[in-house]
Amino acid sequence: MSGMVAVIDYGMGNLHSVASALQHVGADEVVVTHDADLIRKADRVVFPGVGAIRDCMTEIHRLKCDELLTQALTRQHVPVLAICVGLQALMDRSEENDGVDCLGIISGEVRFFGNPLTDAAGLRLKVPHMGWNEVRQHRDHPLWAGIPDMSRFYFVHSYYVHAEDRSLLAGSVEYGVSADAALARDNLFAVQFHPEKSADAGLTLLKNFLEWNGQC
Repeated sequence: MSGMVAVIDYGMGNLHSVASALQHVGADEVVVTHDADLIRKADRVVFPGVGAIRDCMTEIHRLKCDELLTQALTRQHVPVLAICVGLQALMDRSEENDGVDCLGIISGEVRFFGNPLTDAAGLRLKVPHMGWNEVRQHRDHPLWAGIPDMSRFYFVHSYYVHAEDRSLLAGSVEYGVSADAALARDNLFAVQFHPEKSADAGLTLLKNFLEWNGQC
């Protein structure tokens, strides 16, 4: 039983796509909301995000979603899934928009891919990184269950995450640099890719999230 899943709505992200994917894989109830009471009552919390980090952080603070997210993370039995800019917002700081302070929940930074960006053979890579790419799994985690290593997920981003504590690394992606594609700590699993757009692998990850007890 997944119970009630709260998708935190701060106005930045394809929230209903995430909600529809969660319903598709069997969620009992999905609520897209920034209502504090609903989020506090939720059995699982999803923290998505799309767009410029400065705009995201402005709305996160204005709606006090930062406080709600922190509360959810301190409830060890409540699994939390962060997606795309939701992952980036967890870090200390982002290089985007001439530098923006983020939530500081995970120590590390969000870096620009660079221009020009090239692969190991010297071939030019486009920024943003947009499309399918393989994710290397760095450690076992319940959300990887049934997903083969080097499965392909869908990405859309111009900035990438680098966590200071490398023990948190659950998955990486190669795109001119080695970027953190998934970080995991306690009841938090955070991904740069979009599981709701990632076909079977992404839907499997979302189904695993609904079945996860919040423990690594």
